[in-house]
Amino acid sequence: MNGTTKKVVLSGIRPTQSAHLGNYVGAFRNWLKLQETHRCFFFIADWHALSSDYMNSKPIKVHTFELATDLLSSGIDPSKCVLFVQSRVKEHAELHLLLSMIVPLPWLERVPTFKEQQQELTDKDLNTYGFLGYPLLQTADIIIYKADVVPVGEDQAYHLELAREITRRFNRIYGPVFPEPQMLLTEVPKLAGTDGRKMSKSYGNAIFLKDSPEVIRQKVSTMVTDTRRKRRSDPGEPGDCPVFTLHKAFVERDRRDKLADGCRTASVGCLECKEVVIDALIRLLIPYWDKRKNYEAHPNLVWDILEDGDRRAREAAGKTMEEVRAAIGF
Repeated sequence: MNGTTKKVVLSGIRPTQSAHLGNYVGAFRNWLKLQETHRCFFFIADWHALSSDYMNSKPIKVHTFELATDLLSSGIDPSKCVLFVQSRVKEHAELHLLLSMIVPLPWLERVPTFKEQQQELTDKDLNTYGFLGYPLLQTADIIIYKADVVPVGEDQAYHLELAREITRRFNRIYGPVFPEPQMLLTEVPKLAGTDGRKMSKSYGNAIFLKDSPEVIRQKVSTMVTDTRRKRRSDPGEPGDCPVFTLHKAFVERDRRDKLADGCRTASVGCLECKEVVIDALIRLLIPYWDKRKNYEAHPNLVWDILEDGDRRAREAAGKTMEEVRAAIGF
């Protein structure tokens, strides 16, 4: 970057099964761009997964491997970023503990997602400190690397503002140790799943990156479309079509605009429209599938990459914690 110091980016993702197209457009695609221009720390947030899945914790390690394989196969390059596992950098836990001593309880209780997810995930007991305090752990994740910017979608904007507030409080009490992380608001396309609802593993409607071409074709071909188009001759509205959310994310604008016009005039049928996005997805994923075959054949390579990333993350986090302990007086 013309001899200037690269800004630090921190971002993480929870390991829950394999990655799907929503994870790709919501995180992976952005990370691929950022690793070219910033000093990036990307982590697999297994402790965050434990905050809601503590009763079913055994699969987290398997999901961690799956997610790491997905990231590497998608093009995340360990020579351009630090890819690591959260729980292997114990300094995150130490900073989380120290922050918990100074953060007023109401700051955590007012986080909108705390009540919302308790209401949505009624099959899980989320009345724990781990779940209440996960935005505090997020703050530790961010500031321990002195991140300049954090890419977030609108649904996570409140969490970053809380992290900034906690950073200011720490600096007021102990001195200016941490920079305030800035928000890099990213537009996250809302992808519909095979049933028309938001794509989600919990809904069983996801299209996974590792799905074969045949499975992708089957899933997209059977997706629900605009209910106006009961017959081929019925005009539709792309804005109301779940399949068109995939077009917005994966099909080039000119082709997409022509298909939208064809939908509105009934000159293009739903099956023809689906074929375009199926072809776009297969072209996108061919390099991913090739890389994934190699990683699946050599799983130790994935763990070795993570181990090296863990070491590099610990070095950076350890330097910060030396400053933190000195500022507190330990």
